[in-house]
Order: sequence, then C-alpha cells, then structure tokens
Amino acid sequence: MAFEGLSEKLSAAFKKLRGKGRLSEADVKEAMREIRLALLEADVSFKVVKQFVAQVTEKAVGADVLEALSPAQQIIKIVNQELTDLMGGSAAKLTIASKPPTVVMMVGLQGAGKTTNGAKLAGLMKKQNGKRPLLAACDIYRPAAIQQLEVVGKQLDIPVFQMGQTNPVDIARAAVEHAAAHGNDMVFLDTAGRLHVDEELMDELRNIKAAVEPTEILLVVDAMIGQDAVNAAKAFDDALDIDGVVLTKLDGDARGGAALSIKAVTGKPIKFVGMGEKLDQIEVFHPDRMASRILGMGDMLSLIEKAEQSFDQKKALELQEKLRKNKFTLTDFYDQMKQLKNMGSLSEIAGMIPGVKASDLEGASMDEKLLQRMEAIILSMTPAERDDPKLLNSSRKKRIAAGSGTQVVDINRLLKQFDMLQAMTKQFSGGKMPKNLRKMMGKRGRGGFPGMGGMPF
Repeated sequence: MAFEGLSEKLSAAFKKLRGKGRLSEADVKEAMREIRLALLEADVSFKVVKQFVAQVTEKAVGADVLEALSPAQQIIKIVNQELTDLMGGSAAKLTIASKPPTVVMMVGLQGAGKTTNGAKLAGLMKKQNGKRPLLAACDIYRPAAIQQLEVVGKQLDIPVFQMGQTNPVDIARAAVEHAAAHGNDMVFLDTAGRLHVDEELMDELRNIKAAVEPTEILLVVDAMIGQDAVNAAKAFDDALDIDGVVLTKLDGDARGGAALSIKAVTGKPIKFVGMGEKLDQIEVFHPDRMASRILGMGDMLSLIEKAEQSFDQKKALELQEKLRKNKFTLTDFYDQMKQLKNMGSLSEIAGMIPGVKASDLEGASMDEKLLQRMEAIILSMTPAERDDPKLLNSSRKKRIAAGSGTQVVDINRLLKQFDMLQAMTKQFSGGKMPKNLRKMMGKRGRGGFPGMGGMPF
C-alpha cells in the first residue's frame, strides 16, 4: 500500500507529541528528527527532506504553536499543509485545446506502463468527461507494442490508429489529421521508450513534438523505482519541457518517495496516478487528499467519488426504496457485493477511512472465487427462497449445496453474512450513523455512500 511505511512512522512520532501536555523546542526538534528519518527511509530526495524539515521546524517552534492548548495537533496541521504544498498544493488538470483535437503525448522509459496508462487515461476522459479519444501507436520498436495498444483499445472501446512500422513522426502527424477528420476530440500518442535515457530516443520525441505541437506532454514513471523515477523525470523535463507526470504502480510502492519528490525536483506536477492493473484504476492526483492519507486522516472525498463511479445509480434508488420497505433480498445482497468488488481491495478502501490502517486489512479483498461461490448458491435458490431466506430448512440447503457445488456450511455462512448486513443497513438507514460521517455525507446530499443505500462501506 502506498506510503504505508511512512504513514506508520509519522504516526509514531506524533503519538509521542500527543502524550505531552506542553511542548518544548527540544520536543519539536526530536519529532523533526524522526520525521526526517521517516522521509529518508521513504526514499524522498535528501535535498527535499532537508528543505521540508526546515520549513516545518520554522513554523512549529513558533510561540503560537508551543503555547497552544493542543500543540501536537498544530504540528500535525503544519506537516499536513507542508506535505500538500510539497506535492503541488492542488490537483493539476489536463489542459484541453481550445480547438480540437487535444493532443496528449505519452513519454517515458520502457516498462513504466506508457501504453496501458495512456489507454487508461483515454478511458477516464471518455467516461468522466464525455470525450471521444483516439489512441495512436507511435512505438514501432517494442515487439507487440501495436498489438498491446489494440487489445486495451478494444477493451475500452476506443479506436486505435496505426500505420505499422513506418516513421513515428509520420504516424503522429497522420493520427492528428485522422482525429480531426473523424470527430475524435482527443489523441493519445503512445511513443517509444528505452531502458535508459539516450539521445536517440530524445531526438525522436523532439521530432514528434515539433511535428504535432502536443497540447500536453505527460511523462509516465514507475513509482516503485523511487529516486530513479525522479531522475528520469528531470531528464525528460530538461529535454522536452514536460507538462506533468503520470505516476504508475503507486499501489505497490510502500515508500512513496517518488510522489513526494517529483514536484519539488522538477517543478512539474503529478497529474494522475495508477493505482492497480485494471483499466479503470487511474485517478486524478490530489495532493491535499494524499497528504491526509499519509497522516492517517483518511480520504473520504475520494472514497465517496469512487463509490459514485462504481455504483449503478438506478439500482441505488431501487435499493433505497427496498430498504425503506424492509424488502432487502439475497439477490440485492449479491448485487451489492458485486458492485463493492468494483471499488477495489478492502485494504485500498481502508486507507481512505479516517482512523483505519490499511495494514489491518492487508490482502483482504472481495475474492473472485468467493463471489462466484456466492453467485452459484444464490442462483441455485428458487425466487421464493431468495426473497425469503427463512424458507431455507435443512433439506432445501442440501438441495442448494448439491446444485451449486458447495457445502451446507457455505450456505450457512452466506446467510449469516446476509443477516449481519441486513441489520447494519437497518441501523444506518435509520439514521444511526456516526456524527462525523453523517455530517460529511450530508454535504453530498445523501444519507450514505452513493448506491449503497446507507450501508457503512
């Protein structure tokens, strides 16, 4: 999980501060020492760490903080703000051309995930912004690069422009012309990468840039290579003057040093982050929300947005009506589990909830096999049994077990989960939601997460 190690070490440092009624300058400096070590262990650039700690210390040793009723909270507030500023302050949007098509040039080293994440980004623009993107295959060197782009394009229902093994500059130019002629308002150029930065690669990218004058040049870097990602970002920025960064595999990087260093070293913002292998697992990078996650304060806004994107609104309204009439069935239960699975792993979701550590749920997920077993059990029931599980006596359970290839114990486990969920939904739909969550949900105009009928997920 991203930033897990850093998050735990910062929490330990703040815990020591909270245990003291008043803070001395020495207490603050001891905490800063631990914060410095935590950042260095997270593979944050030494220069960035030095500057960050100096800024936090300067603000933290002020009289207003040391004499405050809760100085530890004041310091956490300062660290939160400085982390946010370090990562760019606010979300950086993708520039859209005044006259279509918007040309987005994807660059980066081989293996960073340019092809996949270029397609992911195109899919995001199509889904959230109603765009009509075109993917252009400009990588003529890597074996099967064109085929890979065509595969992901087909999965996302996005057209792919390719001209085989011809000059990448000609391909890029032709792709933009094709987009203009066929009503595509965005073009994503999948360019070639190398195993390392070299002049030949940069010359080709400069030629493509000169030929099509892209609206945005986005550098794709792998978060898991740490400071090498920062060095690559600096090299590409020096050569091409990039507009922003797409940081991939952030979900697999427990340290997070690249995310904290890139903006400070290059001056260019992280615009998007890849959070998994699935084609919908890319999101806008929000520095304030990420800082909040690092400090263990959760990220409820992202969680709510994820729920809104994952859940079917029509089904949500139907479910809410059923909850009001107390008609929540096993079919509804299965539908909810299936949609919850679309939100990602439970550990990822946990990291967004204030006060919950992702490590507590490490590896927890909606298991595909479990879901299939659940589906088999529910589909082996009669409509009457699905509507009223009280009908399920021992003989009916044996029949369902035989029909679904499971055991009676699996059916009992499913029914127990259903009963628990039903009890929780009644409680939460009845307004017995924790005050802080209820307040936050109220701002969104609902009594619970979208599509979840007030369920506390």
